[in-house]
Amino acid sequence: MRAISLAASVLLAAGVRPVAAQGEFHWSGRLASGKRLEIKGVNGDIHAVGVAGGQIDVTGTKHARRSDPASVEIKVVESNDGVTICAVYPTPRHARQDNECTPGDHWSSSTEDNDVAVDFEVRVPAGVKFYGHTVNGEVEAEHLGADVWAYTVNGSVRVSTTGYAEATTVNGSIAAALGRADWSDELEFRTVNGGITLDLPATFSAEIRAETVNGDLVTDFPLTVTGKFGPRHMHGTIGNGGRQLSLTTVNGSIRLRKAT
Repeated sequence: MRAISLAASVLLAAGVRPVAAQGEFHWSGRLASGKRLEIKGVNGDIHAVGVAGGQIDVTGTKHARRSDPASVEIKVVESNDGVTICAVYPTPRHARQDNECTPGDHWSSSTEDNDVAVDFEVRVPAGVKFYGHTVNGEVEAEHLGADVWAYTVNGSVRVSTTGYAEATTVNGSIAAALGRADWSDELEFRTVNGGITLDLPATFSAEIRAETVNGDLVTDFPLTVTGKFGPRHMHGTIGNGGRQLSLTTVNGSIRLRKAT
């Protein structure tokens, strides 16, 4: 699982959105096919779109109502796996560790009464993998040409890619269209308050575990049931099985659809 360490003070009041932009960050570069671009934030949306050509473009726009936008630094870290770009907030006085920008799935950042939001607009060439992680905001990754990982807490997730994807939120829905279904490990799609809709290739095969409390389970794929089967619990095999797919929500329906 991905580690998230966030102070309660990071959460914005419901419905409150920052006002006019107060600062912008720009970065452009290139990555070889198969490398990963990571965008990590705390407050703010992440919107990535697939583009032709080989250049990556990242724009981060800072907004705030009362805090100083300059207090949040946007850092770029290069690694063997690719490039990581983070919105790094001032470390709170009593934090156990400093806020920093680190490559990889682990992302730890705490804030103290800082309402700066950073919205990221990202242009991603085909072949570059994408990882988007925020806390208070939406994550969108549209028409990408490689694998996608998308995580937030308060916001919806929307993904479409020729690769495969994984997504997690708490308060928001998940909609993902996957072009490939040949992953080797388990993929997980998880939320609490929201539905999950997956569009999958017609040749899709996997071992499925799907659970909801308040919602329906609907699948376009023939399912061989394993164990108990009910209107809110599904465990079985689609096609030849082989790989694992887990889908979990509390308040929302789960739908598996054949891509057209």
